[in-house]
Amino acid sequence: MTASSTRLDHVRSQAGHALQAFLRRQRDVLLSAGEELLPGLEAMTGLLAGGKRLRPAFCYWGWRGAGGGDCPEILSAAAALELLHASALVHDDVMDASDTRRGQLSVHRQFAARHTRERWRGSAQSFGAGAAILLGDLLLCWTDEMFRSSGLATDALLRGQPVLDRMRTEVMAGQYLDMLAQATGDASLESALRVAEHKSAKYTIERPLHLGAAMAGPADLAEVDAAFSAYGLPLGVAFQLRDDILGVFGDPAQTGKPAGDDVREGKRTVLLAITMARATPQQASLISRRLGDPLLDAAGTAQVRSVIVKTGALAECEQMINRNVARALGALKEAPITAEARDALAELAVAATARHD
Repeated sequence: MTASSTRLDHVRSQAGHALQAFLRRQRDVLLSAGEELLPGLEAMTGLLAGGKRLRPAFCYWGWRGAGGGDCPEILSAAAALELLHASALVHDDVMDASDTRRGQLSVHRQFAARHTRERWRGSAQSFGAGAAILLGDLLLCWTDEMFRSSGLATDALLRGQPVLDRMRTEVMAGQYLDMLAQATGDASLESALRVAEHKSAKYTIERPLHLGAAMAGPADLAEVDAAFSAYGLPLGVAFQLRDDILGVFGDPAQTGKPAGDDVREGKRTVLLAITMARATPQQASLISRRLGDPLLDAAGTAQVRSVIVKTGALAECEQMINRNVARALGALKEAPITAEARDALAELAVAATARHD
């Protein structure tokens, strides 16, 4: 194991510990309303137990790169981004009617199943969706609470708050654009790339880096932010392209979701935009029929995969990933940040875009 990977594992581990400590503190607060809230706490805890901790890692190395020192407080503040991410996942699964997340039932499915099991009144689906919306909102509220209670100096938190606010606005705008593209059937590459930038690239990499840097407060913050954008945006697009590929070709044991789930949910991804632009009329017709089909099975998924490969869209996406990662690493070489952060961010670029073969 390299020194850089050891550092990254340390960040992930410490962010996980900070989340566990925060959830323990919240347990008594939440359950003071009644033991009936325990399933909600368990659902949130289960969801937060998984994930790569990419956003906390980028935030932490944004801080370190801008001259901030290693301390538990920054790890706690950075870990708050996992609560924001969990909130987005819970709401995203409701909007997409997803059955699973990170290898377990999605939150709204858990509560719908509980409703059915207990033979309660009304619609199980409506109960599940309502519970998930509330828990997603709670996670969003807890993001600020964990951030503010991290122990970082007040001036550092005040510098970071506008970045955190903008990050939340951008990801919700990106989510709406994603939902809109599904509703209108916009299959253009331009639309798919715009969603990838706002829903993923900024939210996953660029803004967490900016948040860390803002809290560190270097004299040359504008220059540092520009360098982080030059690295973070292309890397974020590459990250989303990899996610697009895994959404169709990924191993469910690693992705935590059924194969072909993006197609089943009607996602207008860059991968599918390229496919449709290159497809024959017959191939385009097949994709149009399968895209958004809730009954898509293994055979249908295999047909979609075949078209994606035959049009060259899969190979083009892989080339786009390689080009964007190269751009990011090239920008990193010129970034006015610490050498240790430069090494760690190079390692993170690989971790964020790995094939998972």
